[in-house]
This record gives sequence, structure tokens and C-alpha cells, in this order.
Amino acid sequence: MRLIREVLVALLCLAAIAAPSRSAQAADDEAVKTVQALYASYESALKDGSRDVKARAEAISGPMRESFDFPAMARVAVGPKWKSLPADQQASLTEAFVQHFIATYATRLSQAAGGTFEVTPKSEARAGNRVVRTRVSNAAGEDSDVDFVVNAGNRIQDVLLNGNVSEVAAQRTSFADPLKAGGADALQKFLRERTEKMLAAKPAP
Repeated sequence: MRLIREVLVALLCLAAIAAPSRSAQAADDEAVKTVQALYASYESALKDGSRDVKARAEAISGPMRESFDFPAMARVAVGPKWKSLPADQQASLTEAFVQHFIATYATRLSQAAGGTFEVTPKSEARAGNRVVRTRVSNAAGEDSDVDFVVNAGNRIQDVLLNGNVSEVAAQRTSFADPLKAGGADALQKFLRERTEKMLAAKPAP
């Protein structure tokens, strides 16, 4: 009986050595690390106690610029007209897009206050990219599935709500009217005005 127990203990020890833990797998998955770092910045911004959108935007701006492939996202969101734009206009439009995107997420953080961010420790391959699945819960316990599409450079190039609602596709839809009305200049004005409005919003009492 003692011999059987010793053999079982030995097998369990070997299994523990051979099979990496979930934390070890996550540490080796660069796509997951990108999303974890992003969520850590969100949690930090929420913990500082500020409900001011502008302050939160400033807090998450650096991490978001590091985590997202904003030039690629802006190019896709603008669509076919992008190629016809001169380089300086592409650059200024990309920066307007970045500021708008960051302000949007700083605004959304107000809804996540008191909630949790859960990241699946293993990404999935999809069309040359990696998908990192996460779940966001608010203080009321309401959950949303949020998936991040991470490219080969381990930067996020799209965000999918509930598995299929593309953030970039939604942006492209909202950009269609300004682009049609006045081209890149009109879109840039549209982005700046919406950004200023979000950053000027007063926190709820």
C-alpha cells in the first residue's frame, strides 16, 4: 500500500513538472500579455479615484498607444479614400483618430468602475492574428465578452464585442457621412469635436 502511494505521488510530481501552469502559459503568450498590460492600466486609472474623463484619458493614453496598432486601425476605418490622402494628412487624421479612440475608452471606464476584467490565459489563432478573449463585468455584475484581435507584432488591431461586433467596422460606419460630406478635413473636424465633447463631460454626482 505504501509502495502504491509513493508511486502515485511520484507520478503527480512528474505531471506537475511536465504540464505548465495557466500562469506560465499566459506568461509565454505575448498576445495575452499585451491585453493584460492594457487592462492593468484601466484598473490603475479606476483605482486612482478620479471620475473625470479627461484625467482617465491622460492616464490610459500611454498604455493604449503602446498596445494598439492605431495607424492600421485608422487606415481600415477610413477605407479606400485613405490611399488618396497625402502623408501629412494621413498622419494628422491618425492622431485625431487616436485621441478620439482614447477618449471613447476613458468614457467607457465610467461604466466599468467597481467591476472586474478577466483575461483568458491562452490566445487563439485566427487568420494570421491571435484573438485574446476577455470578460468585463460592471459593479452590477453585468458581463460583456470582449475579444481583442492582436497582430503578428503583438499590437491590438481590433476589438470585438460579444465575439462579432467589430470596433473598427463601427468606426468606419460612423465616419462615412463626414467623409462623404467633406473628405478627410471634415472627418478630422468630426473626430476632434466628438473628442472635445467627451473630455469635457462632467462626472455623474
